[in-house]
Order: sequence, then structure tokens, then C-alpha cells
Amino acid sequence: MKTHSLCIGFLLSALLALPGCSILPENTPATLYRLPAATVQSTRSTTTLPVRLGIATPEAGHLLSSNRIVVFPEGNVVNVYEGARWHEDAPDMLQTQLIAGLQQRKLFANVSSDRLPHDLRLLSALRHFQSEYDNTTPPSVNLQLDVQLVGADQQPVASTSFAIRERATSKEIPDVVNAFGSATDRLTEQLASWLATHARD
Repeated sequence: MKTHSLCIGFLLSALLALPGCSILPENTPATLYRLPAATVQSTRSTTTLPVRLGIATPEAGHLLSSNRIVVFPEGNVVNVYEGARWHEDAPDMLQTQLIAGLQQRKLFANVSSDRLPHDLRLLSALRHFQSEYDNTTPPSVNLQLDVQLVGADQQPVASTSFAIRERATSKEIPDVVNAFGSATDRLTEQLASWLATHARD
């Protein structure tokens, strides 16, 4: 009996080793997406502040702390797009986008990750970063970021919340990704205006 079982085991191993022969389902690789490059939506001139701003990676719940592209298809249903992923976890991707956008605006002497030396630090919590279907199609992107500006002494300087909605041009994933990019650009523009006021306090 033991010899019979060993023979079956060797036979299965040999079959699995043959080219094109597998009893396991094949997983289709996911298409990876990144946000479109950050763009400056205004050319408003501002005085560069002689301080260094460090941007922390946004905190986020379990659903958003991943590279899944989240979608609310209807009602209270939560899902993710099949076969599509962000190229990195959403909070890390958003941090990179905010740093790039604020660097372009030259509001601060330096903008970087808060892992580098800084004078002011921007903390945040990512509350929403998903596409949503409603009575109108195509879907819209819902982005909400709660932020707090902290001084060198770790004392809060100011805090607020930004809520952005951006309608996609179609329900196709590339167009939804572009809507995420447009929403992030609008967020960066509003954040820059807010920082221009409160970073001087």
C-alpha cells in the first residue's frame, strides 16, 4: 500500500514537471498603475519660505494601506478592481505625489520625506481614496485627507481636512486612474494654499 502511494506521488510530480502540464490554476499578472505626474495648476507667485517641510506617509486603514485600487460599486458594497493594482501602496504613492507637487511650487526651501531633517512636519490620515458609482456614470473618485502641521517642537501649528471629488471620463480603469491623478493635483493645490498661510504662523 505504501509503495502504491509513493508511485502515485512520483507520477504526479513527473506530470507537474512537464511543460504546460499543471493542475493548479494560473494567475493572470495584474496591470500596475501609477498616478499621472504631478502638475502645477496655477502659476501664482509666492515667496519661498526659508524652512524645510517634511511630509510623513499618510496613515490609513487596512483597506487603503495596500496597492489595491478600491471601488464602491453600489450601496454599501466594497470591492477592488480585478487585474489592476497601484505600483506601490496608496499612502506611499500619495506621499510621493504630494512631495513632487509641493517641490514644483517652490513654497518651501526644501520639501522631502519626514525621514530627512525638517523644520515643519506634515502629518495626515487618508480617509478616502476610492472610486464610487452613484446614479450617474462613469464613477467619481472620492479623496479625503486630514492633515496636521507640526512645528519643530512637535506642537501642532494648524489642522484641517481636504475632500475632493473628481468624475472619470469613462468607467475604463485607465480613465479612473487619470481621475485619481486629477483629484490628487487638486488636493496638492489646495494644500499648498493652506500651507502658504499657516506655515508662516
